[in-house]
Amino acid sequence: MNEGVRVVVGVNGSLSSLAAVYRAVDEAGRRGATLVPVIAWSDADDRGLRPASELEHAASRRLDTVFEQAFGGYPNDLVIRPLVVRSDPGRALVAAADRPTDLLVVGSGRHGRLHHALHGSVPRHCRAHAACEVLVVSPSALLESMELTARSGAPLPFLAGRRTPSRRPATAS
Repeated sequence: MNEGVRVVVGVNGSLSSLAAVYRAVDEAGRRGATLVPVIAWSDADDRGLRPASELEHAASRRLDTVFEQAFGGYPNDLVIRPLVVRSDPGRALVAAADRPTDLLVVGSGRHGRLHHALHGSVPRHCRAHAACEVLVVSPSALLESMELTARSGAPLPFLAGRRTPSRRPATAS
């Protein structure tokens, strides 16, 4: 394991986020790096209808669900330090990937002009402000992989990942 080398990945449950998670797990394995999946949440996510502790717990469950769907659980062969952060996604990712040796992996996000006008673009924010390399992954890469796998008759990647799943790792503070 490369001490200090980290792959930070943004997670939100979207298809582009799932593609980013697949790529980040692969990159962390190849680099011998620690994987840092980051999910951001805010009070605005629920318009103030639920307490903050419930929103944080829901974000944590969403993070677990992404790894469950992708790999059947958290990959056992990686050091994983999940972060559940009360923040704007772009700011949370840039803050987490604060070392020049980090790799920050984000999904490309396919939102319309109105969404970008109201919320901004997470990949654009990360590219502009990160202190490290930023890799933006398109969901089409995951879809192409799944299509080729399905055509060959092999199990889909999220059902037959090469990684052994494990329980949720301890959340980093």
